[in-house]
Amino acid sequence: MADEQEARAHPFSRLTPDLVLQSMEELGFRTDGRLLALNSYENRVYQVGIDDEQPLIVKFYRPGRWSREQIQEEHDFVYELEEQELPVVAPLRHEGQSLLESSGFMLAAFARRGGRAPELDNPDNLYSLGQALGRMHRVGQAQSFKYRPGLTVQSYGVESCDFVARNFIPASLADSYRSLCDHLLEIIAERFEQADQVQFIRCHADCHIGNILWRDDSPNFVDFDDARSAPAIQDLWMLLSGYPDEQSRQMQEILEGYEMFQPFNLAELRLVEPLRTLRMMHHCAWLARRWDDPAFPRHFSWFNTERYWGEHILELREQLGLLQDRETSAGPRVFR
Repeated sequence: MADEQEARAHPFSRLTPDLVLQSMEELGFRTDGRLLALNSYENRVYQVGIDDEQPLIVKFYRPGRWSREQIQEEHDFVYELEEQELPVVAPLRHEGQSLLESSGFMLAAFARRGGRAPELDNPDNLYSLGQALGRMHRVGQAQSFKYRPGLTVQSYGVESCDFVARNFIPASLADSYRSLCDHLLEIIAERFEQADQVQFIRCHADCHIGNILWRDDSPNFVDFDDARSAPAIQDLWMLLSGYPDEQSRQMQEILEGYEMFQPFNLAELRLVEPLRTLRMMHHCAWLARRWDDPAFPRHFSWFNTERYWGEHILELREQLGLLQDRETSAGPRVFR
């Protein structure tokens, strides 16, 4: 019975504090026994005390999510950005390697970096973020990812909706959910086709406020774990908030900074609401796909309830209204 339970256990269940410290010791780090688990659900991240040195931030990658080549490609992209003096937190090289392995886990170590969340209602902050992202995308377009996937309607939308519909959506809501998703995905695919000459470049792809640390009067970008090929607007739209007129002013500040270093294709503004909708679909499916990880039912107890599914469908219907509206479908207006 014990062997059967162990076989069914999630891989992260083996990642006890003792195993974390043991893994670091086996790799040659001299730990001082201090260990602090940090907020992270996709991977497991710890602050590990090191003898007579600053603590390290250590990320244990979720088994089976990315291949070794895909993780290394993420690291190499961040090193490219670092070489161009961009404010990013790159993995440390240990004995010449950034991607380490111990106890059956792939892991990486990072210097501890403090900071606060950027003030997105501050025009100067938005301008600085635009400058940093323009520089980042200038590097990102220089070459393409070979192993990491792209952010596509198929991967973020179609596959997400299919997984949820097959495995999680309550039977009473299944037909309306399927019909709604089909309608949304049809419009989103059209928006991508209509956006003139959209170029997919190497992006952070998860550029929300939680992955930006503000220090020394500039943004520092962390956690490139979701780096993908995507339109440049993917790294910009998550910085917007408020009513359409407010978003327009925010985007204008961002693009003024951005275009100091990199031209921006205004046709991509039509993709803001499509990308927002795809992210909602992808996030829902992410929770569903991770439901076998005990951390998810514990921290997201509201997921997979009748109320959650009703609210999720309502949010998607609101997105459908935005996508169908002629004004919002053009994206945030930017006046030149």
